[in-house]
Amino acid sequence: MIRLTWVQPEDLVGHELRQAAEDGRADGADGADRDGHAGGAAKGARTADAVAQVARRWREAGGHDAPPRAGASAPDARHLRGLAEDLLDELAAIPSPLGEPSELDDIIAACPGWPEPGRAITSGERVLNAWQGRAAGCVLGKPVEKIPREGIREIAEATGNWPISGWFTAAGLPPEVAARWPWNRRSAVNSLAENIDGVPEDDDLNYPLLALTVLRRYGRAFTTEDVAQVWLDELPAGRTFTAERVAYRNLLQGLEPPETASFRNPFREWIGALIRADVYGWTNPGDPATAAEHAWRDARLTHTANGVYGAMFAAALCAQSLVASDVMEAVEAGIAVVPPASRLGTALRAAVDDALSEPDFERVVDRLYERHGHLHWVHTINNAALIAAALVHGKGDFTRSIAGAVAAGWDTDSAGATVGSVAGAISGVPDRWRMKNTLASSLTGYDGIGLDELGRWTHDLGFR
Repeated sequence: MIRLTWVQPEDLVGHELRQAAEDGRADGADGADRDGHAGGAAKGARTADAVAQVARRWREAGGHDAPPRAGASAPDARHLRGLAEDLLDELAAIPSPLGEPSELDDIIAACPGWPEPGRAITSGERVLNAWQGRAAGCVLGKPVEKIPREGIREIAEATGNWPISGWFTAAGLPPEVAARWPWNRRSAVNSLAENIDGVPEDDDLNYPLLALTVLRRYGRAFTTEDVAQVWLDELPAGRTFTAERVAYRNLLQGLEPPETASFRNPFREWIGALIRADVYGWTNPGDPATAAEHAWRDARLTHTANGVYGAMFAAALCAQSLVASDVMEAVEAGIAVVPPASRLGTALRAAVDDALSEPDFERVVDRLYERHGHLHWVHTINNAALIAAALVHGKGDFTRSIAGAVAAGWDTDSAGATVGSVAGAISGVPDRWRMKNTLASSLTGYDGIGLDELGRWTHDLGFR
């Protein structure tokens, strides 16, 4: 029997209950304050009670909580499908009390420091460095994806690579360590020091290629519907995960954006939209406002609220990185397009403060785990906070920056990729992190393409 991950209703209820806990529905968060009167507290209590009732019915029927890593339940869970569909719809009818908007005008209104639009001039070399940096950070994180923080450190220490200063390797790795912390099985064949031969395929690189396709096909006035069309034309459904796979399913069922992002999609605040956003920054050098708007158009296909803010943060960050003289300038530009009262806005500011005040980056990561360790390892909030902290603490040093992002052990290749793109654009990419100039991809027209050619296309699009 085929178990299609991430889309079966019986696999989604546990994740949606966790999402309800994160977005305030499960505890009626701040009901009185946000409504501005005492009745808000009663409303919050009713909201929390409704979520609790759904959770009780689900567990009494034999439903499971959100699995920590897997995307599918056991085959015998199919008998729960009808109930799961009903409960997902009931949870969707309960609004979050947190007041985190998803519409662009509302997001801009919630950002007092929203930047003025206006593109600047950047060099083709900086754009190429951004591509090369993204590739390097991604490939560094690939073999240790899904390995927790303590395992990554043990592997690195056992092979003389701690603090991380080069590619991971199986050479000299003690068998007991390898057995305790097995490599990511899909990535170890092409992302270890001994077998890297060009840039291997990865979703963190395919999605920027899709964004490039959107801009080349539809221009700067592209719409969310244009993004959806490119996906249907070019992106194999099996190459999507979590929120992207749910949105893909919703498209095939005839739903239109932005409903594609919200219908039975408990992953709508996870990292998928953030990893798609770099190109929207690179094609708007020095213009974080327009970069964020372009990222919003893309992100609303699959994400809402903090999932959208993460994409806007990354795009603005990358836009400013092409003209910035230091990483703080780029990070502040990214934070400026995130509503400061949102969970992501709060997390980013705390991460930057820790990175500025704490000299030991391991302690900075400890604090990130103290605040965000309950989140899924591919959630937007924890990973975006890590990206900001790694950049600020790295102070432009490329190796320190990508090493910090990967060693933290959440979405290692995604965080490494975004940090690499920003640090690369600002400081350049050392020779040790440059791979053979060829990128593998299952997307039409891109397999075997050179990063230099991608850099030229991206640079040219920035001035159309």
